[in-house]
Amino acid sequence: MSIQLENDHGKIDITNDVIARVVGEAAVECYGVVGMASKHQIRDGLTEILRKENYSRGIIVRNAGADLQIDLYIIVGYGTKITEVAYQVQSKVQYTLKKTLGLTIGAVNIYVQGVRVTNL
Repeated sequence: MSIQLENDHGKIDITNDVIARVVGEAAVECYGVVGMASKHQIRDGLTEILRKENYSRGIIVRNAGADLQIDLYIIVGYGTKITEVAYQVQSKVQYTLKKTLGLTIGAVNIYVQGVRVTNL
């Protein structure tokens, strides 16, 4: 699926993969996020950290009327406050999508798939 926007100059189609990449980049920049996880963790049987080109495997973008709903599957660092990390990711994703694509976000749902101990 894609989102279609119209302006005075014509039409713009933005695919869900593009939205997922923008969301993934914004999410991994947040403090406490180690990486993105696969949304099919139960099927895969393990939590893997996705590389930059596979962020769309850890993000679900749904069109809900005029708003978007986004589900993010993340891995957080050990010792960070999970609720604070989730709040920061939600805020950063909403701000980034509004700024870069001009999209209105209805909900950003965070699913913590694991906790990773980082080497100091």
